[in-house]
Amino acid sequence: MTTTVSKYRLGDLTSFVSGGTPSKQIAAYWGGATPWVSAKDLKSLRIDSSIDTLSEEGRKIASVVPHDTLLILVRGMSLFKRIPIGIAMRDVAINQDLKGLMPNEKVSSLFLAYSLLAREDALLQMVEAAGHGTGRLDTDALKDFIIRVPIREEQDSIVNVLATWDTAIEKIERLIAAKERQKNGLMAKLLTGQRRVSGFKTAWRSWHLGDLFHERTETNRGDLTLLSIARDEGVVPRSEMIRKDTSNADKTKYLRICPGDIGYNTMRMWQGVSALSCYEGIVSPAYTICIPGARIDGKFASYLFKLPAVVNLFYRYSQGLTSDTWNLKFHHFAEIKVQIPEIKEQIAIASVLAVQDDELAILRRQREALFQQKRGLMQKLLTGQWRVKLP
Repeated sequence: MTTTVSKYRLGDLTSFVSGGTPSKQIAAYWGGATPWVSAKDLKSLRIDSSIDTLSEEGRKIASVVPHDTLLILVRGMSLFKRIPIGIAMRDVAINQDLKGLMPNEKVSSLFLAYSLLAREDALLQMVEAAGHGTGRLDTDALKDFIIRVPIREEQDSIVNVLATWDTAIEKIERLIAAKERQKNGLMAKLLTGQRRVSGFKTAWRSWHLGDLFHERTETNRGDLTLLSIARDEGVVPRSEMIRKDTSNADKTKYLRICPGDIGYNTMRMWQGVSALSCYEGIVSPAYTICIPGARIDGKFASYLFKLPAVVNLFYRYSQGLTSDTWNLKFHHFAEIKVQIPEIKEQIAIASVLAVQDDELAILRRQREALFQQKRGLMQKLLTGQWRVKLP
C-alpha cells in the first residue's frame, strides 16, 4: 500500500523555543541535575546529558524544553561545516545558540531529525556569516524550510530502518573509544619507561630537543604541493582539507617539509598540534619544521609529542602574553629536555603503537562505511525515491 506524502513548512510542524544562559556569576544556578545543552553537547543524535548542568534554582529561570524536543544549533562557527542536531531524551535546558523545536501530532521527532540531516546540504546553504567567523541560521528561513511528511506509520517504519544503522554506528564508536583508551594507556606506560618492550634493559637518557632535532628553514619551493598540518588528520595535502583555503598567493616564504620531518604549528604546539610527514611539500610559515637526528626516531617522536606531560612542556616553554599570542619557536623548543631510550627501543615502541593506530584506522573505516550507507538510505527514504511497504 502506497500512501501520499504531504509537504509542510517546518514552522507548521513544530513550535520554536529559544534558549538562554543563567548568570555564570551566580554559582547557585549551576551544578545540579538538569542538563544545560550547548553546541559542545550536540555530538550524537540522542541527548540525555551535558557537560554543564543547572540546579533547581537555575532551572526555574532557564529555557527548559521537554523530552522529544528536537535541538538544532542556529549560531556557531561549526555551522559552516555541519548542522548539529539532537533530540532531547529527557527535559533539558538549552543555551541561546540553540533552538528547541517541539513537534506536533503530524510528525515524530526522530523522523523530523532524520529529514533535516538528510537535507543538511540545503540547510548549509542557508547559513549566513554573523561576524568573527560565526555562522547563523535565520529562524524565519528555518521555519519556511519544506519537509516531506508521510503518514505516521510510514514515518515509524523509516525511523526503524535508520535506527538499525544508528545502533551499528554506536557500537563501532564504543569500540573506537575503547581502543583509544587502550592506546592512550599504552602510550603513558611505553613512552615514560614504566613498561619496557621485551628485550630492552638499557637505561633511558635525558636530552635537550635541540640535541635531537635541527630546524628545516628552506623556502622558495613554490613548485611543491601545498600541505597542511592538523591535530587529528596529521600532514595532508591542503586540497583534502574541508576548511577554506586561506593561504597566501605568494608562496615564496612557505617552508619545505620532507618525509620523516615533524612539523608543528608554532602558535598551537601547546595544544599538541604536530605530526610526522609522509609527504614532500610546502607549509605555511606559521609552522616549524624539525628534522630528526641520529638519536631520535621520527615515528617515536611523533607519539612522544602527543603525550600530555610533553604537551605540558610545550605549554610551559611557549612565549607570549596571552593564549592568542603564545608561540614555541625552534630555539625555545630546543631548550626542552626529554628522557628517551636507545634508538632500537624507540623503533620497537613506535611499532607497538602503530599497531594500535592500524586497528583504529580499520574501525574508523568501518564507521565511515556505515555513515555512507545510512546517508544513502536517508537520501532515498526521506525524499520519497524509495517507499517502505506498509500492511
